[in-house]
Amino acid sequence: MKIIDVQDGALVPGAAETPEPGLGEIRVKVVAAGVNRADVLQRKGFYPPPPGISEVIGLEVSGTVDSLGPEAEGWAVGEECVALLAGGGYAEYAVVPAGQAVPPPKGVDLVTSAGLLEVAATVMSNFSHARLASGETVLLHGGAGGIGTFAIQYAKALGARVITTAGTPEKLAFCRELGADEAVDYHDDWAARVNKLTGGRGVDVILDIMGAKYLEANVASLADDGRLVVIGLQGGRKGTLDLNRLLTKRATVTATSLRFRPVAGKVEICQRVAREIWPLVESGAIKPAPTTTYPFDEAAAAHAQLESGDNVGRIVLVL
Repeated sequence: MKIIDVQDGALVPGAAETPEPGLGEIRVKVVAAGVNRADVLQRKGFYPPPPGISEVIGLEVSGTVDSLGPEAEGWAVGEECVALLAGGGYAEYAVVPAGQAVPPPKGVDLVTSAGLLEVAATVMSNFSHARLASGETVLLHGGAGGIGTFAIQYAKALGARVITTAGTPEKLAFCRELGADEAVDYHDDWAARVNKLTGGRGVDVILDIMGAKYLEANVASLADDGRLVVIGLQGGRKGTLDLNRLLTKRATVTATSLRFRPVAGKVEICQRVAREIWPLVESGAIKPAPTTTYPFDEAAAAHAQLESGDNVGRIVLVL
């Protein structure tokens, strides 16, 4: 089968043996594969897959069920699906535990669907982890990106007030169109702006993709009993944490990752997405992000687009 291989940090077309589905797994004939920041990190050697998982990059795909492994339940050959992977997505075929695949939302094509499951699972699970409630205020960094565009809409569906950051006037306007109550340019003193917008109270929840670079400002922006959830490290791994400030606010800082959760946990999340999130997509309450597509063999160009910071919404490789 065709794959996208990594050679000296570069993405190049390659070939590998077609994988066979194991116990409880299905094999997906891939139509499209979502491109994520984690893929870029893996390409650069900073985010290796869990033990026993394919070295091929790619954490989400859409396609059709091609083969069933022993005791794989809930699927028939030929059915359309979207799947959350621990690796192996940049390939003609991918194997995945049957429960980590779900039907795409009704009315959404497979190419667009390829960029939906990972962001939906990430945002939903982390809002649950942070106990985001109706009437609370959430701060979302990178509102025009894949995570941000989904998180803005889902937070509004939950009844939260949304403040987001973005880097250009066009992206700020786009965030407001999605439903953000306030959109702040991150080139400015965004923490001071958040403080003003909340009347000095701070925000209840922060979903952060930056990590170290924003750690101090994020903690400063939390309200009493606020919760910071770090889900990305675009701004580095090691920062300074003022424990006294955290203590006086009774605040919480956590960091989470989908990729390294046990299969049972990922299955539960994927099935909950199908039950709770897909109806919001099908009703139009959550609209899929704009999708930029690249031919499969142009994965390197797709990564360059993602790393440029110019992209709005999702990037998807199409086989």
